[in-house]
Amino acid sequence: MLYTSLSTAAQTAYASLASASRLDDVRTVAELPGSFSTKVIKGKEYLYYQTPDLTGKQMQIFLGSASAELTQLVELHRNGGGKKVHLRQLTRQAIAAGCPAIVPNHAKIIERLADAGFFRAGGILVGTHVYMAYQNYLGIQWQSAAQTVDLDFAHAGRNVSVAIPSDVTMDMGSEIEALQMGFIPVKSLTTYVKSDEPDLQIDFVTCCHRGGDTPVLIKALNATMQPLKFMEFSMEAPIQVTLLAQRGPITVNAPPPEKYALHKLLVYGERPQNMRVKATKDLAQAASLIDYLAKNDAELLNETWAGLLSQGPGWQGRAIEGLKALNEHYPDVDTAALVV
Repeated sequence: MLYTSLSTAAQTAYASLASASRLDDVRTVAELPGSFSTKVIKGKEYLYYQTPDLTGKQMQIFLGSASAELTQLVELHRNGGGKKVHLRQLTRQAIAAGCPAIVPNHAKIIERLADAGFFRAGGILVGTHVYMAYQNYLGIQWQSAAQTVDLDFAHAGRNVSVAIPSDVTMDMGSEIEALQMGFIPVKSLTTYVKSDEPDLQIDFVTCCHRGGDTPVLIKALNATMQPLKFMEFSMEAPIQVTLLAQRGPITVNAPPPEKYALHKLLVYGERPQNMRVKATKDLAQAASLIDYLAKNDAELLNETWAGLLSQGPGWQGRAIEGLKALNEHYPDVDTAALVV
């Protein structure tokens, strides 16, 4: 097998954390992203709340003269609040029990976009971070841990209904700038890179449209995204998974595991020869997930595969090419559910 089961303690800890994190929809002052400041005017102290607006500029909201009530409010924000502390404790207990976690600087980026409303606006986390998050979601651990320095975010635009009703708007560039991590956009505006960490980048992708591979502006996010083939397959009917980091849990939208796995077979069949290193990673992730699904939900895997093949000959050809490579490189993986 390409995976092992997490301990019962780890699975229980994650289940408790995931439930608590999803219920944390009503945010208190403790979770607000801004800060408080004071000004002394003619010997009297006044309090203000300051936070970036949608353009990234700092705005100040007058709260009133200093009082015991406002002081309590500031202390609640400074200390994180009981709910936030409780979630952080649950997260660290889950990590101590054996649940895999993500690295701090990656968590900082994902958490910033989550707090800004990216996932409430229909955004979906894709790529290797989701593959790693499936471990806790499924109660397993991959035998070969995948390492990545890319963070991949997707949005379906208007081409695919992802069943996430929302009227949330945000400014993606301002949120990334507010991280103060040195990210700058490349010419296409679909990727952000760091000069001091050239391998760490943030990518934004979406489904293909009539304009081919021309980058498309998602107005709700004020973000430009790169269209990729087959993205719509993995983005329909997203699920929620919870990422674990020392700073606390981050609940995100993600592709269902079975769609992610088969999408990787499609991508493998699509990649040119000069990108075979990435193709090898695609195949490894597909193999691990198919290995799990074949043993635990072969019927779902079969139904999803049939849905993929029904998309037409172009999809079929690439999927079958990926399947052939999977059988060649991972002969012990049961692919009986993937009937050609």
